[in-house]
Amino acid sequence: MAEGKLLEEKVMSKQLNEEVDVLIYLPKDYSPLYKYPLVIVQDGKDYIRFGKVIRYADELQQSGLMEKAIFALLPYQTVTDRRRKYHPEGEQNEAYIRFLAHEFVPYLENRFSSFQMAGTRFLMGDSLGASLSLKAALKYPFTFGNVILHSPLITEELLERTENADASKLKLFHVIGSGETEVEMTDGKRANFLAPNLAFHKLTVQKGFEQQFYQFDGDHRWKYWQPFVKEALLYMMPANSFDLESMSV
Repeated sequence: MAEGKLLEEKVMSKQLNEEVDVLIYLPKDYSPLYKYPLVIVQDGKDYIRFGKVIRYADELQQSGLMEKAIFALLPYQTVTDRRRKYHPEGEQNEAYIRFLAHEFVPYLENRFSSFQMAGTRFLMGDSLGASLSLKAALKYPFTFGNVILHSPLITEELLERTENADASKLKLFHVIGSGETEVEMTDGKRANFLAPNLAFHKLTVQKGFEQQFYQFDGDHRWKYWQPFVKEALLYMMPANSFDLESMSV
């Protein structure tokens, strides 16, 4: 099967005061004469290695089941760095979200051809990366219109932001495991992910968010998330969901 191209780049962030590594996946036959949806993925290397997101994107795009899309995958430096940026209460969490909205999106859209609309921008993450993705989408509804959540840590802050959100501006793909009642955190503590996720799902249903939700029989591991990476791509970006018209040149 033909594969897309994977580029390694670095982006300087004033918000974070550091250089950020990024992997860019361009679909097969990418052309600047066409526009593409944009998918920003936290835990980028994990999604490639364990989630097989690039393999699935290649497979689904070549079979005509999914829109051709650009993936921008952001790996974390260390577990400590990940918590600092991804955790809703992490000391760099707000700065990282500003980086995504104010620096990373403009960088990507100046560099590659995309629709440049909230409805064609996607955020994806697992666990704390999912929490970060959800918070960014809720804070910037005119920038991000779609979010893919694999077992996020749901806090009271995220529930409150969801309660106050405009449901028409955000499409969700959300999974949580029935065994995620005592998830070990990077700080050594254990947390019940299941109950807050079910509360979040109930709230999003009440508010009328467009979404697909699964409660799988399993715990907080890639073994259970991996099949739902493919499901997420099929649901969020089915073929012919966007008008990939040629741009004027």
